[in-house]
Amino acid sequence: MNLKFAFYPLTAVALWAGNTIVTKMSSDAIAPNAISFYRWLLALLLLTPFVGHKVWRNRRRIRPHLPKIAVLALLSMVLYQSLAYFAAATTTATNMGMIVSLMPLLTLCLSSLILRDSVTVGTLGGGLLSLLGLAILVGQGNPATLFTHGAALGDVLMLVAALGYALYSVLLRKWAIALPIWQLLYMQIVCAVLMLLPGFLLTPYAPVTAANLPLIVYAALAASITAAFMWMRGIETLGATRASIFINLMPVFTVLIAVLALGEALHAYHALGGGITLVGVLLAQMLKQPLKLRRNLA
Repeated sequence: MNLKFAFYPLTAVALWAGNTIVTKMSSDAIAPNAISFYRWLLALLLLTPFVGHKVWRNRRRIRPHLPKIAVLALLSMVLYQSLAYFAAATTTATNMGMIVSLMPLLTLCLSSLILRDSVTVGTLGGGLLSLLGLAILVGQGNPATLFTHGAALGDVLMLVAALGYALYSVLLRKWAIALPIWQLLYMQIVCAVLMLLPGFLLTPYAPVTAANLPLIVYAALAASITAAFMWMRGIETLGATRASIFINLMPVFTVLIAVLALGEALHAYHALGGGITLVGVLLAQMLKQPLKLRRNLA
């Protein structure tokens, strides 16, 4: 691996980790539906001068793909981020970052179901290990409490959000829409803004203020545009497999920023549950041997 190119995916992951902190901070500054809409509207306005005319010239080629683009936008930009904003009201940024670390594993599991990829030893073993780590994390060190008190709503919402984004990743691979990357991203943003508009209009108006404007700008410029560019450059220079390894650093970055910026306490169950979950995800990515079930012959 050429280390100078590692700057691209490393920057993308750091910006996404920062966005988890911004998402947590927004829970006290602006309504979830409002920041979701403002974020993607601002991203659309920023990209339009650079991409809009290219999309218009390519509209006939884009039109047949619109239903699939709309589904991708729903899963990644509407469902994932909206649920994350709602989750931030009832869980910590530390928990959010650790739950998000399950996305590579969830992607592998969904790939086995949807793309008929072979189930590997790593997927099964890593999956079970990650579930144990998640139970320790959500149960605050005692998984048995999940059976009596259940999980925090924010943790459940974050897990559903991660599952939605994993499905997005699988469908993106399955459909392989033949469009330039920036045009595909732009059209997803257009669809997301249209989907988020009704919810924004039907709920009490949440104005942009001096307190929430920096959060909106970070989410739109840093997390939505800059991180996306850095990630695409990382895949271009290192390849998708090598670049994906850096995703495993996201919970580490998130926890560090949450402790430093938000003053969140780091408990032993965070280290234990998060560590077990991360090991499970790494095993799922590293152990590629297909799982072979023995059949007992009479």
